[in-house]
Amino acid sequence: MSVTTREVSADEAEIRLDRWLRRHFPGLTQAAIQKFCRTGQVRVDGKRAEAATRLEAGQSVRIPPMPPAPKGPRPVPVLEAREQKELERMVLYRDEQVIVLNKPPGLPSQGGPGITRHLDGLLDGLRFGAPDRPRLVHRLDRDTSGVLVVARTPGVAAKLAAAFRGRAVAKTYWAIVVGRPVPPQGRIELNLVRVDGFRGERAAVAGPYDTDVAHSITDFSTLDHAARKLAWLELRPLTGRTHQLRVHCAAIGAPILGDVAYGREHEGRNTAIVDGFPEQLHLHARRLEFPHPAGFRLRVEAPLPPHMRESFRALGFTAPATAKPSRH
Repeated sequence: MSVTTREVSADEAEIRLDRWLRRHFPGLTQAAIQKFCRTGQVRVDGKRAEAATRLEAGQSVRIPPMPPAPKGPRPVPVLEAREQKELERMVLYRDEQVIVLNKPPGLPSQGGPGITRHLDGLLDGLRFGAPDRPRLVHRLDRDTSGVLVVARTPGVAAKLAAAFRGRAVAKTYWAIVVGRPVPPQGRIELNLVRVDGFRGERAAVAGPYDTDVAHSITDFSTLDHAARKLAWLELRPLTGRTHQLRVHCAAIGAPILGDVAYGREHEGRNTAIVDGFPEQLHLHARRLEFPHPAGFRLRVEAPLPPHMRESFRALGFTAPATAKPSRH
């Protein structure tokens, strides 16, 4: 074994150095990568680099002698026929670089304590003959439905992740809330903190002495209402904090219908639960517009999930037809 040099391909631009190394050397541990970087054995264009360094196309990476790779390719999991069909029905848009899904409520985006079935674990079913396993670009809460983007190559994943970290992505959510916001439209700006709570970690409005706070911004407008009891809101988050929309709606006195985590206890019951309506979160990622790696902006909409369609009918709310994916 000897020192070698590899060039970063155009598709690998914006990938973190540690992820790039694991892609080329699947048996490499994060601890080993950190040591290689710390001791200068891995270098980028001849210079020391940290594991989190983002690579650019054409850069040269110095590779020290590596441990032998596992023999044989990693087997690709095969889904049951029913599960494969369910997964393919989620697809709203697909090309050679991205897949856009309509995530159903109740399906976690990723694994965690006590979670055995999640979208990330099913993504081998969306290869469609491509060599790379698709990668999540962003996440939706377990109980939130709607538009979710998946990248088909590591390079595309890195580029889209960078777009989501900035403000190049326009997100539009629909929610049914308990109450009627006054004024009917506006901007919510709050500092949030993460706390341990219902079903694990959640967000809360920061107090005057809290540290490690995150500023959050959401624009909202009321699209329709049923007296003063329930309203249909359009929510446009300008930041992406944990449970941002849920805590924002609760903060203006209009918790999202079915959101027991952020509804307020009043007279022995949760204010987010209303008799006659499904006890499910009424929050849906309706539309996403983002810069496609091919150079255009892609806009994709997702139809409402069944429980929200049922509530819309009960309240007399009329949602416009779901638009087909569009490039512009």
